[in-house]
Amino acid sequence: MLYCGNRSRTWDGICASECCRRNKYDVNYIFENVDLFCEEKVMDLLTLFLLAVGLSMDAFAVSICKGLAMKKISIGKAAVVGLWFGGFQALMPVIGYVLGIQFAEKMNRIAPWIAFILLSLIGGNMIKESMGKDDCTENDSLNIREMFILALATSIDALAVGITFACVPVAVLPASGFINTVAGCIVIGITTCVISMAGVKIGNIFGIKYKNKAELTGGMILVLLGIKILMEHFGIF
Repeated sequence: MLYCGNRSRTWDGICASECCRRNKYDVNYIFENVDLFCEEKVMDLLTLFLLAVGLSMDAFAVSICKGLAMKKISIGKAAVVGLWFGGFQALMPVIGYVLGIQFAEKMNRIAPWIAFILLSLIGGNMIKESMGKDDCTENDSLNIREMFILALATSIDALAVGITFACVPVAVLPASGFINTVAGCIVIGITTCVISMAGVKIGNIFGIKYKNKAELTGGMILVLLGIKILMEHFGIF
């Protein structure tokens, strides 16, 4: 995470905190004027990657079921599953960000709380689902209708995460906030694609042994990230 100093120094006659407010979504400004940062938190690459792994666990669990149902798998079949899940996981946060950015200015003071609550709810639900019966109901079909439904169902959480991007902006490139958000969503999509492809293979070889463990792990990662954001807000971590 990056922090803003909120110092009393001026920048072209404007106080630093005012500069930050005016340029809060201009990451070029952030990279060029690190010493003038205000108190807003941003999401770095490591946090983004951990978030991507946590989000991908639902898709991983479904991919395991798909692999289990397949008598014979191939790279092509695994890629189809990965691209469907990865594509939707990349798209949904963009939609969430576009919706959330409309209110980000008003929610700035409580942004860490919003991120904490959303990530905790998503993670908590994944943990709850991991406690259920360890079984699979998926078949080996890869038709468009079925994959669309599965990809949409496993990416709803990513929509909510997109809203957190409006509250805790992604800052991995010296570019605008929107470009950074798109880059972050691409990272999430690629991560989900790779993990889903691995899930198909794991399911085909080991069955559902790791399905619930994956959901539990993903849920814990998201909850811990939410706690981390909140602790940073209070200067604890």
